[in-house]
Amino acid sequence: MKMETSILFKNRLSIFTICSIFCVLTYGIDRPRGVSMEKASFYQGGTEFRCISTGKRIPMDHINDDYCDCEDGSDEPGTSACNNGLFYCENKSYKGNYIMSTRVNDGICDCCDGSDEYDGTISCENTCEKLFAEIRAQQEAFRAKQEAGYKVKLEYIQNGRRTKDEKLAKLTELSKEKEIFAQERDVLQAAKEEAEVPEKEAKAKHEQAWEAVKAEKKKQAEAAAAAVAFGELDTNGDQIVDYPELTKHAEFDIDSDGTVSDEEAKEYLEDSDQVDLVTFTEKIWPNIKEIYKPIGSKEEAQSEPTDPTKQEKTSEEGEAPADPANAKPVEEEQMPDYDEETKRLISVADEARAKFDEADRKVKDVENEISAIKKYLELDLGPEEEFSALKGQCFEYTDREYTYRFCPFEKTSQKPKGGGMETNLGNWGHWHGPENDKYDAMKYENGQSCWNGPNRSCHVNLHCGAENALIGASEPSRCEYQFEFTTPSRCSAPPAPGTHYDHEEL
Repeated sequence: MKMETSILFKNRLSIFTICSIFCVLTYGIDRPRGVSMEKASFYQGGTEFRCISTGKRIPMDHINDDYCDCEDGSDEPGTSACNNGLFYCENKSYKGNYIMSTRVNDGICDCCDGSDEYDGTISCENTCEKLFAEIRAQQEAFRAKQEAGYKVKLEYIQNGRRTKDEKLAKLTELSKEKEIFAQERDVLQAAKEEAEVPEKEAKAKHEQAWEAVKAEKKKQAEAAAAAVAFGELDTNGDQIVDYPELTKHAEFDIDSDGTVSDEEAKEYLEDSDQVDLVTFTEKIWPNIKEIYKPIGSKEEAQSEPTDPTKQEKTSEEGEAPADPANAKPVEEEQMPDYDEETKRLISVADEARAKFDEADRKVKDVENEISAIKKYLELDLGPEEEFSALKGQCFEYTDREYTYRFCPFEKTSQKPKGGGMETNLGNWGHWHGPENDKYDAMKYENGQSCWNGPNRSCHVNLHCGAENALIGASEPSRCEYQFEFTTPSRCSAPPAPGTHYDHEEL
């Protein structure tokens, strides 16, 4: 038993000695194979090693002796003895990384420098320089893209600041103009109102005179109609209409019993036995004109029994008598033109109104321009106005089914490639990036509602690019869309040529 222990110890010592010599030549003193510089301090100095996670003490010569003493495998960074151990690939000229210790000396080159296959079973080509060259090419392409985009961004910033300054100056100028125009409008409004007073009086006088003429004509027409009716009712021609003459007209049958009684006739004569033309015109005619049926009218013919011997003449024998009830109404007379003085007053008022309208238009135009400038200034176009170049532009991206449209600070939409209605995917809402970089993304909200679902919305991710371009569109969730957009506005100042980037940054 002691002999076996002694042999094992000698073997461990031999392995440790070989490893130590290799580590001194390759990595430097006190840094065993498979250990990174950041963890080298755990393996330096003393005669004992403490397992990193548990603190268990083991002799220093048990490091990389191909026997797992620590539960965390920290005593075997350079062998495959521990299933949970980690081996550090230094990968000089490229990028160091960890692999599982079980992959050490397994016949497969995992580290680009081949350090994981050191037992000589296979020979690994050192590909670190090649990988580094590829990474450098990517880094240089990324730097060049940043540089090109940043140059454009500087122009955007310059133009954006100039535009903002110009709009602020224009706002001040327009505010002064508005004040002047408003004062002119007030003066012209007073002149307009002053000119409209005599115009209104003259037009009212003319219209009142015309109404009086129409009333007189109407009165005369009523008197003429009353005279005609009086003459028809006065069947004996004695210039008097009495109640017996009314009983011959069926339209005066109040109770609809087929006859007109004396009492019914007298009721239409205002309880009088008879009336003359003046009384008939003033008192009787206004009450009966709506029901009175003139002799020979269609209404009268319908109220009497049909007599085959009294048929209307055919077209061969001559036209039938005209039916007054079917006669076309006489068109109402047009009011005569204004007199010359009234026309002059109207012309003066028209000129005053035109001047006021022009002044009012100027005020409203200035107000609209002021409103548009204020709306622009309220937009958050970036800390340095770098996103101002996107305002007023639209960009499109087409996939197999749709053409997507992105109008920054306005809306997003999609339209079928084969034609059809455009669907609003969302209107400008707000910046939607993380707290430390809110300009990383945009949110467009309250788009067209989905069938049996919410309103559509769109999340726009912004990336550095040498030009403005919509490069992708998708629908990760129902009615929630995502656009990818490149723009110089998102580019940062590039590092100097040859600056090293961490691989993760790519």
